[in-house]
Amino acid sequence: MLSGTEIRGVIPALVTPFTKKDDVDLAGVETITRFLVENGVHALMPVGGTGEFPSLLREEKRDVVAAIARVAKGKVPIIPGTAACSTREVILLSNDAFTAGADAVIVTAPYYFKLSDESLIQHYTTVAQNVGCPVIVYNNPLYTGNPMSPQVLAKLMTVKNIIGVKNSSSDMGQLIEMIRLSPRGKSLCTGIDSQFYPALCVGASGLYSTAAGIVPAQMVKLYDLFIAGKHAEALALSMQLQTLNRYLEYDPGYVAPAKEALNLLGLPGGCIRAPLPQLTSEEKAGVKAALKTIGVL
Repeated sequence: MLSGTEIRGVIPALVTPFTKKDDVDLAGVETITRFLVENGVHALMPVGGTGEFPSLLREEKRDVVAAIARVAKGKVPIIPGTAACSTREVILLSNDAFTAGADAVIVTAPYYFKLSDESLIQHYTTVAQNVGCPVIVYNNPLYTGNPMSPQVLAKLMTVKNIIGVKNSSSDMGQLIEMIRLSPRGKSLCTGIDSQFYPALCVGASGLYSTAAGIVPAQMVKLYDLFIAGKHAEALALSMQLQTLNRYLEYDPGYVAPAKEALNLLGLPGGCIRAPLPQLTSEEKAGVKAALKTIGVL
């Protein structure tokens, strides 16, 4: 069974490539998975926000996880997103993912309805008690409307079968306080690419990253430089990667830029699924320029 100490480093959030007919490109999923594993990432996070989970059918989510498992099972942990608005559906999706080959699942807080801290704690506790694999809590207040405080996150870290957090709060102070309060042996990661280097400096385990799904070798290099104590080099690389990160955080939305970047690199990023917006010509040019700045194009 996967433990919190095993989830660290660079964890790319994978896109879900769609064909022009709007079908999931499972061969493309396998190609992207192979590319990421070969470039040294430490785990994989499919069917999350970057993977357009709200636009995927239940069977499509299961098929994507199974395709990734065919390539990566036994090489790196597979941690798919299994978010939903109801506790019951999260349990169903989580057990689907486990059956398809997941090593753990990552669960965003329910969205649409405003929930109390007590409801959120009960939600995650019930999920953890009823799925066949470990659970990671995903705090993403901008998209869910249900923020979880450092105190709530630390309390959830004491629940059996919950082994870590992905914290996508833009407030670094929230991340620091969560790390301070949480018990040892848990995976405490940021989910914001621009926070990667500073998050490592304050004790984070690693990063769940959209950028790492595009330029995995560079993100892994940043992590390796930090581990080796080469802070000046790590900081310099972090600032270089920021030219891409700015297209992957909030505006114009991270899915279309991620897929545009992969397509430019000759990888099967594929199409986005409606109603997500396409990039403008100016945004496409900016993504291309960022890839050139990083030196991959």
